[in-house]
Amino acid sequence: MEPVLSSLMQPTGAASVLESTFAEAVEGADQEDEVSARLLDAAYEQFCRMGVKRSTMTDVARLAGVSRITVYRRFATKDQLVEQVVRREFRRYFGRFIVDIQQAETVADRVVLGFVSSLGALRRNRLIGGLMAVEPDAVVPSMTSDGGRTLAVVRQFVASRLRQEQRAGNIADDVRVDLVAEMMVRVSLSFLVTPSHVIDLDDDAQLREIARRFLVPMLTGGRQGE
Repeated sequence: MEPVLSSLMQPTGAASVLESTFAEAVEGADQEDEVSARLLDAAYEQFCRMGVKRSTMTDVARLAGVSRITVYRRFATKDQLVEQVVRREFRRYFGRFIVDIQQAETVADRVVLGFVSSLGALRRNRLIGGLMAVEPDAVVPSMTSDGGRTLAVVRQFVASRLRQEQRAGNIADDVRVDLVAEMMVRVSLSFLVTPSHVIDLDDDAQLREIARRFLVPMLTGGRQGE
């Protein structure tokens, strides 16, 4: 079975699944019918309890209270089921991120809040955070050894938010938002995949201080942020 995120990065026409998930979150799309939602809920619980590798389609069917055939009618393979479960979690993450940063009053505050909430949301997510803890080989290789595709999609998401700030006059026109987004995502990714012995990732106050000292200045060409 492929690493979880690698399956999300396989092209489906013009865009990868993760790219489509990002678009769905921005547009508020949710096309799940009742049976599919029930199966995805059951798969989510099963994967959280037992991990992906030790879970079977039969396990999911039993937890959902349906036949194994019903599961296969909706999801032809286990890989497809895993893809859709993880895809839904990322859609919720992207959607939650957009809502969270609206609470902040300035672009500096939005960068800080986005950094802290992103790390917290992914690390505390029962599925994604759980897999990184007990089955890191199912997630981490996807983030670090896929030719940068996963990073590129998340960078695209961050850059799109920064461009909105730039168009609104909150970021100087000469700031290279793609480069800033790249640096922000790489910093966040390093914390996700490699434990820190210096920074307590469960200490939101410490994470806010780091974001203000090292991330916010990138929006002003090294000058003190707002």
